[in-house]
Amino acid sequence: MIHRARILAYSGTFIALIAAGSWISIPLPPVPLTLQTLFVLLAGIVMKRYAVIPVGLYVLLGAANLPIFHNGTAGLGVLLGPTGGFLIGFIPAALVAGIAYEHESPASRITGLIAACAIYLLAGAVWLSYSASIPLLQAVLLGVAPFIIGDAVKAAAAYAIGKRVA
Repeated sequence: MIHRARILAYSGTFIALIAAGSWISIPLPPVPLTLQTLFVLLAGIVMKRYAVIPVGLYVLLGAANLPIFHNGTAGLGVLLGPTGGFLIGFIPAALVAGIAYEHESPASRITGLIAACAIYLLAGAVWLSYSASIPLLQAVLLGVAPFIIGDAVKAAAAYAIGKRVA
């Protein structure tokens, strides 16, 4: 079990890292490719199930107008826009990755990282479809397909880093 002081320290660190990751991006319309997801996965690896704390606070702080979303955007409008589903999907994704990392098995950990990526991509596609009033298949083509390779690389990087830190 993680001590409270570590939870606080890690939470602050991961909120900052996820926010910094939002500035490192490749602008793809309608959803940019950022490094946020790498840090969401790493939060799960390091903090286990407690990763929902910094990830949830990141989303909450951004919704409360702290400019920490992609390129300094903030507010409920961002969550209601085309990227909102991805941001909300980070929360259960962090939980799934964290629970997977509570197991020692590499297969469980890899499966957890893949499932975490699938969760935020699915949440993003569903919300993109709804918010942009486009068919779900089109939302998947716009909001999931371009990110699969990048997310696979980020999940592999997170797994490699996790071998050193977890």
